[in-house]
Amino acid sequence: MESLGGQHESGTGAAAVTASPYLQESIMTQFWADKRVLVTGANGFLGSWVARKLVEVGADVVCLQRDALPRSLFVLDGTIQQVALAWGELEDAAGVMRIVNEFEVDTIFHLAAQPIVSTALRAPVSTFESNIRGTWHVLEAARLSPKVQRIAVASSDKVYGAAAALPYTETMPLDGRGPYEVSKVCEDLLAQSYAATYGVPVAIARCGNFYGPGDWNMSRIVPGTIRSLLLDEPPIIRSDGQYVRDYLYIGDAAEAYLRLGELAATDGVRGEAFNVGTGTPSTVLQVVELLVEMSGKPQLRPVIRNEVHNEIRAQYLDGTKAQRTLGWTPGTELADGLRAAYEWYAKQLKHEPVVS
Repeated sequence: MESLGGQHESGTGAAAVTASPYLQESIMTQFWADKRVLVTGANGFLGSWVARKLVEVGADVVCLQRDALPRSLFVLDGTIQQVALAWGELEDAAGVMRIVNEFEVDTIFHLAAQPIVSTALRAPVSTFESNIRGTWHVLEAARLSPKVQRIAVASSDKVYGAAAALPYTETMPLDGRGPYEVSKVCEDLLAQSYAATYGVPVAIARCGNFYGPGDWNMSRIVPGTIRSLLLDEPPIIRSDGQYVRDYLYIGDAAEAYLRLGELAATDGVRGEAFNVGTGTPSTVLQVVELLVEMSGKPQLRPVIRNEVHNEIRAQYLDGTKAQRTLGWTPGTELADGLRAAYEWYAKQLKHEPVVS
């Protein structure tokens, strides 16, 4: 684990609506070729995209998998057939250690987590076990391994809580209060601790709200709205529609993670957290109205239930640090990303709507 140096070139990628400058550079430099990379949570929404991009750039990928999810993008696009699968759970320290050592992993993308706020509210202990205990198991396995040279850990913009001023910057205190938010705060601080105490080459991404092809959590606003529109049903908005979020296209997020992983061991990146977002927040109602317009079904006006009162009203990120230090900027406009999502779900749900 003490191997903190290394040559930092780049890898390729694909499938985002608009390729970022990083991906164009990566096609030429091939940083990830033949790297032995562990992805936790590879059959999740973000993990599916990161695993696919790593395969595309020639990495030798092993994925820690707990459950079989046949509708995951990880399965649907064939990534699962191009990686090694290691069955296990983050909560099993010996199992995590075995995978890191036996596969001689040199890079870890720790993306696995219990990601749903409502699930965390119902079952906080299992969320803490997965998100907190699981993270220290990954970090400890990496610390004890002589092979691991870089780690990227998935935190969240939710760690900041209800800040008095926006956008969030990395210097703000971590003030998440709900079970999910607290679990991500702990994950974030654990990564910082292992970097500061043991010199572990780990860096942290705090991302906004992901959207795009591959998200099957229909409680989220983008897939839930698209599903309603495809079924000729009015979309449901649980809040008053004015909650503000930073919506980040999933392909852009995956590119940011590859860049973070590449640079995780370098000075100015190791031990640091980076906001990954667009800097252009949107309200829930704006997102829904864009999707209604794309559907060609203007008669399906959203039903605003105004039932949500315990969520933070506005959350969005200042991504200056990531742009300056990592050289990453998002490449996908909201309308383009939503259109890609709409078309993907239309195919997956066996509909053929007219998209303007």
